Amino acid sequence: MTENEPALTRIRSLPSWLLGRASARGRRLVGEALAREGMRMPHHAVLSAVADLGPVAQAELGRTTGFDPKDMVGILNDLQADDLVTRTPDPGDRRKNAITITPEGRKRLTRLAKLGDEANEALLAPLTPAEREQFLTLLTRVVDAEDPA
Repeated sequence: MTENEPALTRIRSLPSWLLGRASARGRRLVGEALAREGMRMPHHAVLSAVADLGPVAQAELGRTTGFDPKDMVGILNDLQADDLVTRTPDPGDRRKNAITITPEGRKRLTRLAKLGDEANEALLAPLTPAEREQFLTLLTRVVDAEDPA
């Protein structure tokens, strides 16, 4: 920072600040899109995980998504109340619950995917198709550098 450069100008030019602002805008756009289907981001994440992994043990679902077990119970209660997932005793271990997506859950995911695509389209609207591809490539490299595994 030079002597005459205002501190806020410097902060607003930092990659970490810009990424944070872009991330907040992306979360807002996706959150608003999901809300049109009565869904919140954690619920969408869990429903997507169940679709990919199911039937899946509730504990494994929590580990995979990173949600606290107490939060997972509430999310699953909400999803089950909306007939998007079922919880049944795991045939391999009756002490555990197996979570499975319902046909209505699959339909909801299809609609949510379309809304999510529209939100991401709005997020990247200022970029040309070539810039989008380059931007995603560069972001992927930044993210992958954090976890080289």
